[in-house]
Amino acid sequence: MEHLESWKDLLNPEFYINNGGFWLILFIIFAETGLFVGFFLPGDSLLFVSGIYAVTIITETFGSTGSDFLDTTILASAVAIAAVIGNEVGYWFGRKAGPALYKREDSLLFKKKYLFQAHDFFEQHGALAVIMARFLPVVRTFTPIVAGIVKMDKTRFLIDNIIGAFLWSFSLIFAGHYLDKLFMDQFGIDLKSHLEMIIIIIVLITTVPIIVKFFFGKSKQEEITEE
Repeated sequence: MEHLESWKDLLNPEFYINNGGFWLILFIIFAETGLFVGFFLPGDSLLFVSGIYAVTIITETFGSTGSDFLDTTILASAVAIAAVIGNEVGYWFGRKAGPALYKREDSLLFKKKYLFQAHDFFEQHGALAVIMARFLPVVRTFTPIVAGIVKMDKTRFLIDNIIGAFLWSFSLIFAGHYLDKLFMDQFGIDLKSHLEMIIIIIVLITTVPIIVKFFFGKSKQEEITEE
């Protein structure tokens, strides 16, 4: 077990895999999608790296099924369920306390601009925002809260929530697992030895839309200020 040496460890997927494995992964996914203070936690990179270690994670937790595919499916399914529950909690929080967040002052763990960005995203893409937001860091944390604030139909939200959670979980975890096998079999490259580069690439790919929006788009907050 590794000790937390700096705050940077909190952004390193391997830290969670090595120190908590299966159950900590589920909690991180729940927290990132269900608690607005979890927006800084690794999501996409954690799933991808978890896919690389899927068989090891399941074997150490329950014992291997003897099938890489089944082990990976068990992990992806559990993560998807944790993500669904997380979003439902976020939605419930939005319905109960969401409006008050617009009046809340910024703090270390809460930035109002993220709420406005999620609101803009939700307004632009409607119900599909719940599915699409899964693949966007920060936005996926605040979108279910916004859905609750605008009182999106509970059944519609649940359906989109489930679809988004399973697409997100299965695509990234299976990508990590099978790309690792592909690179090892075809090129003799062990992705486990290049995790830092992989994480950087994933972070860049998933944050580009947010960066573009931040620099070239106007948030709802800016529009209100101009008015």
